[in-house]
Amino acid sequence: MIQEFKDFIAKGNVMDMAVGIIIGAAFTAIVTSLVGDIINPIIALFTGGIDFSGWFYVLGEGDFASIEAATEAGVPVFAVGKFIMAVINFLIIAFVVFMLVKMVNRIKEAAEKPDEVAPEVPTAPSELDVLLEIRDSLKASGRV
Repeated sequence: MIQEFKDFIAKGNVMDMAVGIIIGAAFTAIVTSLVGDIINPIIALFTGGIDFSGWFYVLGEGDFASIEAATEAGVPVFAVGKFIMAVINFLIIAFVVFMLVKMVNRIKEAAEKPDEVAPEVPTAPSELDVLLEIRDSLKASGRV
């Protein structure tokens, strides 16, 4: 059983998956920063200062200035802004993954495509071929 586990771990697919998960986690941090630090301010600029990340509805009693204040008070909160941010993050990640897969497929197709073989160029007969032809002509005419 231990040998089977070692064989399973040693397979390339498992290692590729592990690398993909690690890179994906790092990439998620980048996309989260992109959305929170760049895209949200641009959206807020065009929507008159609306910041989606702070958009929420309190489902209980009270008036709170932020989601954090409401959750600290133990009041249930419907965090619409966080959900919108998650959707934007997902769309950006999905688009980038789509572009990466498209690029990898192009590279694979180029690697699998057989190299174009140059067409055979007819070459002139060699000196030996010419001499053999002359000899055969002379023999045929009876001169040799």
